Amino acid sequence: MKSGDVTQSQVQEVTQPQVQRWRELLASERDAAALYSRLADAEQADDRAQVFRELSEIEQRHAAHWESRLRSAGAEVPAPGRPTLRTRLLGAAAGAVSVRAVLPLIERTERADAGMYDQEPDALPGMAADERSHARTLGRLLNGGGDDNPVQEISRRERWHRGDRSGALRAGVFGVSDGLVSNTALVMGFAGSGVSHSATLLAGVAGLLAGSFSMAAGEYISMSSQREMYEREIALERAELEEKPEEERDELELIYRAKGLPREDAARLADRIMGDKAVALDTLTREELGLDPDQLGSPWTAAVSSLLAFAAGAFVVVLPYLAGSGLAALLVAVLLALAAMFGVGATIGALNGRSAVKMGLRQMAVGALACAVTFGVGALIGAHVS
Repeated sequence: MKSGDVTQSQVQEVTQPQVQRWRELLASERDAAALYSRLADAEQADDRAQVFRELSEIEQRHAAHWESRLRSAGAEVPAPGRPTLRTRLLGAAAGAVSVRAVLPLIERTERADAGMYDQEPDALPGMAADERSHARTLGRLLNGGGDDNPVQEISRRERWHRGDRSGALRAGVFGVSDGLVSNTALVMGFAGSGVSHSATLLAGVAGLLAGSFSMAAGEYISMSSQREMYEREIALERAELEEKPEEERDELELIYRAKGLPREDAARLADRIMGDKAVALDTLTREELGLDPDQLGSPWTAAVSSLLAFAAGAFVVVLPYLAGSGLAALLVAVLLALAAMFGVGATIGALNGRSAVKMGLRQMAVGALACAVTFGVGALIGAHVS
């Protein structure tokens, strides 16, 4: 049998669903490669940037495999297109804010996709292991890893599910969403009541200021209380370390034995950690209390971020009333608010790895319903009062 005949037989055996699946996997790998490349460009530390470049190269090799499968099947190989909206948003945020701000979102997606090749018969033998290692690599980068210090590495284990790993970026997006929906609903209520343009504008400005400062005050008090509680727990742990070092050492050994280390290794590691009081306190704080002493949160940062995010969303519906009045201002306010709601929902969806259009439409529908209700209530109250 000629080699050409074998190839033709292989072409006939490949089904259309297979070809479609290969194209989807190719697009996914290309997009992942583009994302890691953008993270490498945005990363300031050379060693961390090199890790992202290596991850990008791995994804490019995976993409090359699917290109090869498509060619061997005689199927068209799609030309590389623009990265997805999610990749563009994360890349832009990494450059404008920091790579660390977006890394939790990427790590979460990698963990969800870690088994994507476990049941894929057409994948190369090492591809499944590559994908599973990506989440671990990102976790080490996120937790300050990248070195081979076993004390630091093991002290950061089991932190995958503690706290909100999505950072300030997600909080900012949701703050904008809160300001947008709540202030649009408030302004629509006043507009529906038939009050004057100046009264509607005053309501919008008042809602913006009241909501922004209320959010800031709430965040400041909440974060201050939380930080004080965490600092007290760390202080108690420091006191216990000073007064009962042997008991704390035994606790460390038990923790590491519970994680699967043999008794001898756990004892040796506990002794090594206890040899440095600063490392011991840091490790006990992380392992026993589940806290990161370097990330207890800043009340002022939380307050200012909440204020600005809420104000940004709330200002959207106020803007048309600053520039105009009457029905024209109302219509422009409604259109701007709906467009902004769609944008916020699409951004949330893209950051979560979900359909941007679907999430945008859902956000817009929920916001529109809230505004319609308040407009109707305002109209009823206005008619009754008049």
